[in-house]
Amino acid sequence: MPDFSPTEYAVPGFVILVVLEMLWAWKKRPDAYEPRDTLTSLAFGLGSTVAGALFGGFAIWVFFQTYEYRIFDFGEQWWTVWWAWPLAFVIDDLKYYWVHRAGHRIRWMWAAHVNHHSSQHYNLSTALRQTWTGTFTFGLLFALPLVLLGFHPVMLATVGGFNLIYQFWIHTEAIGKMPRWFEAVMNTPSHHRVHHATNPLYLDRNYAGVFIVWDKMFGTFQPEVESENIRYGIVKQLGSFNLLWSVFHEWIGMLSDIWRAPWKHKLSYLLREPGWTHDGSRETSDMIRDRWRARQEPDEGETLQQKQTA
Repeated sequence: MPDFSPTEYAVPGFVILVVLEMLWAWKKRPDAYEPRDTLTSLAFGLGSTVAGALFGGFAIWVFFQTYEYRIFDFGEQWWTVWWAWPLAFVIDDLKYYWVHRAGHRIRWMWAAHVNHHSSQHYNLSTALRQTWTGTFTFGLLFALPLVLLGFHPVMLATVGGFNLIYQFWIHTEAIGKMPRWFEAVMNTPSHHRVHHATNPLYLDRNYAGVFIVWDKMFGTFQPEVESENIRYGIVKQLGSFNLLWSVFHEWIGMLSDIWRAPWKHKLSYLLREPGWTHDGSRETSDMIRDRWRARQEPDEGETLQQKQTA
């Protein structure tokens, strides 16, 4: 079976959808697109393609080396085993959930993934903000168990490509909510808007790629609330359209923290969650959420006094 990259064939469809969304935004939401922001997103997409061409060979080599030690064998004509394809797609999506979750909870991985969240706008061009440095986080290690189970690297690359294609259309505000049955199982624009939000209620929620059921299973699901207006971007906004700063700012910040930190805390700045500091000078997403929730709940003394007054 020849190598197949479905994303290459999907590019014309991406372009058409972006143009259609721009027409929608021109009539309905003029603020949905900002020219400099969109250009930065397009540059991100181009750069990630180049980075993939430069460093993707390393991942391919690792996968094929690992494949030699597979536990199960689907045969020489593995691509003809029809049931392996949907199984690979589902298991790969579960893998994506954990890679994505790690990308938000481990600063070393966040340094690469933050690129995708750096825009304060949410439109289809935002989907193009893909990492240039993901290879250096070794997220590929999450896929090795699938290779050991006997799924051929080309099969995994193919279903992973379709996974990426699916995620493109959910980066939009042009679509409200899908039918209830669809929202219950699949990742949707509504669910993914939550994921891109900086509101304390929404921080680090909805990591799903295709199936939102993973978030519901592992306790990270948060539905979109009509009364909670979404603010997009990252907790500390970039405040710049400079492409190189957008790509490398978190790497620079992380390395700076490691350099200045006491020896016993240096590794923590690499492996703990973004926002963690040894002196408590910054906040993690959990700390931000807890502080927000504390403000939402009335003080117990005030509640008792209100009951007595009533």
